[in-house]
Amino acid sequence: MDSITSIAQTWLTDFFDSETKNEIQHLIANDSEELKERFYKNLEFGTGGMRGVMGVGTNRINRYTLGKNTQGLSNYLKKVHGNKEIKVVIAYDCRHNSDTLSKTVAEVFSANGIQVFLFSELRTTPELSFAVRHLGCDAGIVLTASHNPPEYNGYKVYWSDGCQIVPPQDGEIIAEIDSLSFEDIQFDANPDLITLIDKDVDEAFFEASLANGNFNAKGKDDFKIVFTSLHGTSITAIPEVLKRAGYNNVTVIAEQAEPNGAFPTVESPNPEEPAALAMAIAKAEEIGADMVVGTDPDSDRLGIAVRNLEGKMELLNGNQTMILMTKFLLDKYKEKGLKGNEFVASTIVSTPMMEQMAKAYGVEFKTALTGFKWIGKMIKDFPDSKFLGGGEESFGYMVGDFVRDKDAVTSTLLACEIGSDAKAEGSSFYEELINSYVSFGFYKEKLISLTKKGISGAEEIKQMLKDFKENPVETVQSSKVVWIEDYNTSLAKNVQTGEEKAIDLPKSNVLIYETEDGTRIAARPSGTEPKVKFYMSTNTTLENAADYKSVNSQLDAKLEGIVSELNL
Repeated sequence: MDSITSIAQTWLTDFFDSETKNEIQHLIANDSEELKERFYKNLEFGTGGMRGVMGVGTNRINRYTLGKNTQGLSNYLKKVHGNKEIKVVIAYDCRHNSDTLSKTVAEVFSANGIQVFLFSELRTTPELSFAVRHLGCDAGIVLTASHNPPEYNGYKVYWSDGCQIVPPQDGEIIAEIDSLSFEDIQFDANPDLITLIDKDVDEAFFEASLANGNFNAKGKDDFKIVFTSLHGTSITAIPEVLKRAGYNNVTVIAEQAEPNGAFPTVESPNPEEPAALAMAIAKAEEIGADMVVGTDPDSDRLGIAVRNLEGKMELLNGNQTMILMTKFLLDKYKEKGLKGNEFVASTIVSTPMMEQMAKAYGVEFKTALTGFKWIGKMIKDFPDSKFLGGGEESFGYMVGDFVRDKDAVTSTLLACEIGSDAKAEGSSFYEELINSYVSFGFYKEKLISLTKKGISGAEEIKQMLKDFKENPVETVQSSKVVWIEDYNTSLAKNVQTGEEKAIDLPKSNVLIYETEDGTRIAARPSGTEPKVKFYMSTNTTLENAADYKSVNSQLDAKLEGIVSELNL
């Protein structure tokens, strides 16, 4: 504990503001456990950049930790670009302190002689990704903690291609940051280097979103949509994009339309949680809407609810929406004539159905580690290939390559196009999903996510994953395990034959078991939250749509059996 106190005392110099110093002195005198939580480590970059609880300390988001990040990034940009004029663009979401923290970041960049484009008000993460390339910037920053609870904020770094930073750049930037002391931060802003941006970039982004997500679907006048921004940034983009695409029957949930970092009407602003969309679903039932769309605070994830076979609104999971969005894109490009260089993409913990569907269309399928930065990186790594679309199970999807991150704005438009077109043809979004199962196999997934907070939680997560690896699963619902994929060692092993194959992806803390019947179980720690996640996928054939209910029940029972076997 003495070492923690010593680290905390370094924040009592005149470099730090009086409010910060007073709080640290209070913690030293009165709350050693809280002091430990705040100073036992430095926040690190994970799959979504740096994200953490706001407050004083090295393990917290505040003007000093973000200032140090920005100083290190400034130094790195200068090393990479030399005497070239360097430009960055900064956006922020609805979270508490996002506006003031974004100004701090802009000031540090400007103090280092870097030209800054700062959005005048909150904007979506996909628009930030778009703006990096649109404005010819060398990097981009968005202040957001995505769907985390209200006490969180974060700092996501994008490179000149509009994609989040990936190795080796992330490691090089972190090394630059770690070489600094807080006193190295240059806070004295150069206002002449900070330019506020808004409507011009908005217009360009809206046009690009429409160009990629609008397929002139039939029946738009008869398609009713309920939309909620869950107090987040998508209110600045989605209603306008839908209006321009021809959707006039859009009901916005007024109680959740005003941006608010406290997220007062929901326990969690996460569209993966059914409770987050409860208000919107209730409105949809009241007015007879066809679709509900809800987005997370920075508008990169979306949740979709549609009418099921009983006519009730049902929240789909990320795998289901990803399947139908990708199929729709494949159908549209097939109508135009596929050229042979197209590809779609997903992640190692998402549904295997994506690969089966791509094979059926004769289109290449690429798989990536969890985190959308890896899908964005594919576009840069394969410049002669055309990216059509792709997503991950955690409710993220990207349409085309004009944005290099998951994009709930354009994905919302695409979902409405699918639903509107299907309804006009006497079908529905839900029925089209069932038809996909008939065509490509019925794959169903389940996610168990366990929250383990603090120092003890981090140790518990580490132990759970260690146990999962050291005590291998041998059978899953009576089906023998065939392959064990260990992404920590980059090795996949057939436990029945002894065959080994190299995994051609960067190392990652993920372990996957695959059985004889194609059932898959994956485990990994979250890169952005204090959670450990277990992903389950199973499948069977669906001979015809009429069998959907009974087969769906069988798969549900099997997934529940897997959860029971794993004691989750």
